[in-house]
Amino acid sequence: MSILVVGLSHRSAPVAVLERAAVAGDDLAKLLHAVHDAPNIAESAIVSTCNRVEIYAVVDKFHGGVSAISELLALHSGVPLDDLSRHLYVHYEERAVQHVFAVACGLESMVVGEGQILGQIRQAFKLAQDEGTLGRDLHDVLQQSLRVGKRAHHETGIDKAGASLVSVGLDVAVRHLGPLDGVRALVVGAGSMSSLAAATLSRAGAREVVVANRTHERAVRLAESLDVPSRAVELSALDTAMADADLVVSCTGAAGLVVTAGQLTARGVGDDGRRRFFLDLALPHDIELTVRDLDGVELAGLDDLRTEQEAAKAIGPAAVDAARRIVCEEVEAFLSAARAAAVAPTVVALRSMAAEVVDAELSRLTGRLPEMDDRDRREIEQTVRRVVDKLLHAPTVRVKELASAPGGDSYADALRELFDLDPKAPEAVARADVNVETVNARAASARAVSARDAVPAREGDET
Repeated sequence: MSILVVGLSHRSAPVAVLERAAVAGDDLAKLLHAVHDAPNIAESAIVSTCNRVEIYAVVDKFHGGVSAISELLALHSGVPLDDLSRHLYVHYEERAVQHVFAVACGLESMVVGEGQILGQIRQAFKLAQDEGTLGRDLHDVLQQSLRVGKRAHHETGIDKAGASLVSVGLDVAVRHLGPLDGVRALVVGAGSMSSLAAATLSRAGAREVVVANRTHERAVRLAESLDVPSRAVELSALDTAMADADLVVSCTGAAGLVVTAGQLTARGVGDDGRRRFFLDLALPHDIELTVRDLDGVELAGLDDLRTEQEAAKAIGPAAVDAARRIVCEEVEAFLSAARAAAVAPTVVALRSMAAEVVDAELSRLTGRLPEMDDRDRREIEQTVRRVVDKLLHAPTVRVKELASAPGGDSYADALRELFDLDPKAPEAVARADVNVETVNARAASARAVSARDAVPAREGDET
């Protein structure tokens, strides 16, 4: 079984394609199961943000896995397979692990170093666990990716290598509106990106921040956390709040448009001589593109923010390089450990066979020498077992060391061939290990979920 990544991101596809491919809500679980149930696929997880849709899978056949996942993505998005394939990238085995670790570090994000993607991977991990599509291999890769991401942010300061997506968008707003101190702002949504926008506007000294959200209680909590005059409004009051605002930031998980040009013109926007800026950080889009045609109104969406990346790339190159080195180190360590672990069932099977041979010979000796007393029998047994253990010690230790290198699985094959091991014996050991690890992983997950329940949940970490 091998790790496979098939996906598309801001680097490979235009926003229009990403928008159609985005997966959320019930569709996420449906696609997750569709992938898991496809031929040649044993495990699956999906990371879906405004900047990427990636399917992680464990497959027994590369081409079969790629074909199945590509077809399911095309079916889900409604984009013809031939058109979608131009935007898809594929990573396999070592490259797949490297890609997942790099994504977790923020190295593949639109704004390098942003930390919200860790939350998205954590959500993908939990959903796959809850839906039963996660096995040992993907569990290990995703869990380790979270550790690698945390390490990179802790050790390198990659967070500062690029501004957050919100900061980049608000920098564009400053060019249109001028300094943000004194602006009247409206934030639509109360997830992590919206919360970051509200906090940034508060630090910038906005005159007022109004928060509108589908769940009014969350909007109230966000408004109360700010250090400037702020209030929460129901979505039914959105039109009035937009007309009053100088700056509107929208980032919701809505399936359709939240703000249309018709809503604004009905409130006099475009005819009152005021300058306004709309920042759309959502996928699918929250704000109708024709809003930018209104007089005095500027709109920036994800496509517009791509041009802002170049400025961020010049900041903190040392941190980015350090994060890349961490990814390389962690990938090598992870793969070495995985290769060593892969030979373990064969070693266990070999020792089990040796123990059976010892037991059989001791039983035969007892039958031939029934006059032996218990003391002599125990001494002989200990001697024979020590001899066997010493003979097996060097080759089994050495095979584990050799197995950690690329191509190390061939040493397990050699052991099975040399000692004429039953091919089913290592498989039985591996299955037993999986069962134990699954129980342990589920227990650990339950403990982690219980601990996180004390912290308010976050919506749309990377949008």
